[in-house]
Amino acid sequence: MEWWKFLILIVGSYLMGNIFFARIISRLRHYDISKAGSGNPGTMNMVRNLGFSMGLLTLLLDMLKGVIPSICGYLLFGGSFYDLITCNGASNQVACIGLFTGGLSALVGNIFPVFYYFKGGKGAAVMFGIFCAANPLMGVIIFIGGFMFLLLFDYGSLVSFSFVTIATIVEAYLLGLMDEDGNIVLSCLLFAMFCLVWFAHRQNIFRLLTGKENRLNFKKSFGKGRKKKNSY
Repeated sequence: MEWWKFLILIVGSYLMGNIFFARIISRLRHYDISKAGSGNPGTMNMVRNLGFSMGLLTLLLDMLKGVIPSICGYLLFGGSFYDLITCNGASNQVACIGLFTGGLSALVGNIFPVFYYFKGGKGAAVMFGIFCAANPLMGVIIFIGGFMFLLLFDYGSLVSFSFVTIATIVEAYLLGLMDEDGNIVLSCLLFAMFCLVWFAHRQNIFRLLTGKENRLNFKKSFGKGRKKKNSY
């Protein structure tokens, strides 16, 4: 595996992770999401302040920050697009290393963006995107399951790291990482992504444990499309 391919993949994916669609969308609507609610440029804060449709758009675009670098990494190291869309991507472990290298780099860029003084998002949507690239069927199941879970419990952060945990375990099983001869590099990449997302949610976890976590009244977010203005 050529080192220069890894260098291009890591740098390009990291820079893509620095793009925050929540900031772009909110500014187009004359609104500064970084000064509203929790200040986090992510899906849940967009739903609370600009409604369900803007939150969903942010989620899908943020997922692309995980999907695109992951697919590029997979194809760059010998994988085929056919294997990905038929959920046979795990058959090529070298290409899988490229996939998760690209995904991890984008995740780091999202959580620690150099253009925003290393203060970024929580990374859950990006990680969902990585899992969608690695196994589209699992990605669809996670998306539907997360939506239903959110309707029941109104805690966006709980949905995020709960489903990240479930998806990580499932992906590790599908890649054969729980076997004695599992690929140590893939194990490290997957574990690093898992730890990063949990670290990014550390304040949410503390607030959940102390009963101070912000709830999301998901039903009221439907139809909300306020065009508030606040200072930039």
